[in-house]
Amino acid sequence: MFYVKSKMNGNDKASAEIAVEITDENVYTRCPGCGAEIPVDIVEDIRRYEDFDLFGTSIFCNNDCVIKYKKKRASC
Repeated sequence: MFYVKSKMNGNDKASAEIAVEITDENVYTRCPGCGAEIPVDIVEDIRRYEDFDLFGTSIFCNNDCVIKYKKKRASC
């Protein structure tokens, strides 16, 4: 089982900690074009893409956001 955990209310010993199991139903990302929340089937993506990189992967909500993002990056 893989999970994420985070301390809440700071880093002192009195802070609460939450741990959430990572499954194929509870992983989300934000579209880098518009910020929309997108559900991700991380198991399928790992199987489908040989070079899948959890930290370097961006997922767009639709093709319009891809086009807008590319135009914005090209103008920088």
